[in-house]
Amino acid sequence: MSKSVDRVLDIFELFAEQGRPLSLTEMSRLLEISPSSCSDAINALQARGYIYELAPRRGYFPTPRLQKTANAIVNKDPVLLRADIRMRALRDALDESVNLSKVNGLQATYLLTLESSQPLRMVVQVGDNLRSLYATSAGKALLATLSDGALADYLKSAILTPYTVKTVSSKAALRAELAAGREKGWFLNQDESIEGVTTLSSIFTWNNSVYIVTIAGPSARLETKMEWAAGLLVDSCRRLEL
Repeated sequence: MSKSVDRVLDIFELFAEQGRPLSLTEMSRLLEISPSSCSDAINALQARGYIYELAPRRGYFPTPRLQKTANAIVNKDPVLLRADIRMRALRDALDESVNLSKVNGLQATYLLTLESSQPLRMVVQVGDNLRSLYATSAGKALLATLSDGALADYLKSAILTPYTVKTVSSKAALRAELAAGREKGWFLNQDESIEGVTTLSSIFTWNNSVYIVTIAGPSARLETKMEWAAGLLVDSCRRLEL
């Protein structure tokens, strides 16, 4: 990524993190970039109407233009238009968090996250990448899409560092889990990535790209509805693929 693009994204993420107007001096210090580089980026954003100065020496803050632009883009996203209704129905039926991620090589990025209404719920952020390939259900789903050769290459260099006492520690055991998941149509992470958290994932393919749908919640709640949740999940992915 070019430095100028990286800098602009860092500025917007800094405003989101700080939640207040910031001076050029503060932005330069917090982002660890030169005042001149920071000033160039702010001047460009101000000229395009994405940032305004509250008053001389009172700092800068983003305008609503970024939100308006983002909404215009999201509202026309072909993948989200396709998946949103189906995923909301899945979330509402189970009242557990449901996430959609897009596979890109050996990584997947969250595109849509829908939270449970319950106080104790699992939350990931749009734009985040998978935490682990071997200790999460989404990671296992991704690995299961690899060819035999690609999976062998991954396993050759993979180090299965444990996150919890239940994290899979054997490459042979991981292979067996992937084979079982392919046969069932869904993959399980039960307390393997975070203690007390269970996730189930399944995949669908659209336009020659692979997507992963994940249900996430406290293990105590999901244990009581595991087979039901898995059935709804597989059915949702099958319908999204049609």
